[in-house]
Amino acid sequence: MEHSAYDSHLPPKPLEAVRGIRVKVCGMTRADQVQQLDEWGVEFAGFIFYPRSPRYVLNSMTAAEIKKIKGHINKVGVFVNAPMEEVLRIVDECGLYLVQLHGDENPRYCEKIADYVTVIKAFRIAEDDNVAWKIKNYYDATDMFLFDTEGAGYGGTGKKFNWELIKNENIQKPFLLSGGIEPADARHLLDFQQQPVAKDLFAVDVNSKFEIMPGLKDMSKIKTFLDELKPF
Repeated sequence: MEHSAYDSHLPPKPLEAVRGIRVKVCGMTRADQVQQLDEWGVEFAGFIFYPRSPRYVLNSMTAAEIKKIKGHINKVGVFVNAPMEEVLRIVDECGLYLVQLHGDENPRYCEKIADYVTVIKAFRIAEDDNVAWKIKNYYDATDMFLFDTEGAGYGGTGKKFNWELIKNENIQKPFLLSGGIEPADARHLLDFQQQPVAKDLFAVDVNSKFEIMPGLKDMSKIKTFLDELKPF
């Protein structure tokens, strides 16, 4: 890779963080809600470019509308086994700062994308998984990892995986924690920060538990969650 995990693809950040934990809100489909997240200091907004997802953003917004979204918030494009040329085209057309690869992308594919834009590789974790073995071939190919819950398809399950599976891992790579995180989990996340693995925790990723319907966020739930994540 020819860039760091927080490089020139990303817009300037606020001088002070308002929370101890960064947050990514995924499945965004409305520019006004992204703008509100930006005003609240949310660091990442996820846009899903997987046509089979109920939150497929191009059903609700055009590439030009996504590109017009400005501010400190980092726009993340979520892709599943998409052709490389399609991913790079959408990155340019939508002005994305990061790409999250949520399918079966191999390390070589990830590395080629990472030569162009910051890459998060998602891993779906099952109860019997060996996490270290699952991620071992991706260290040099990606900038960050994301840990989600194993499910039948490629989308989110709305369920948590067992965080105990990673609490003692030495990931040695920035990672996002995902999978069914809900409003009541703020205190659990603050506790998780005390686990050995949390030295590499980069952000938490939330989606379906903060929605009125797929793609439409319940902004009051998000605001309460953000407030509860502020350090004491």
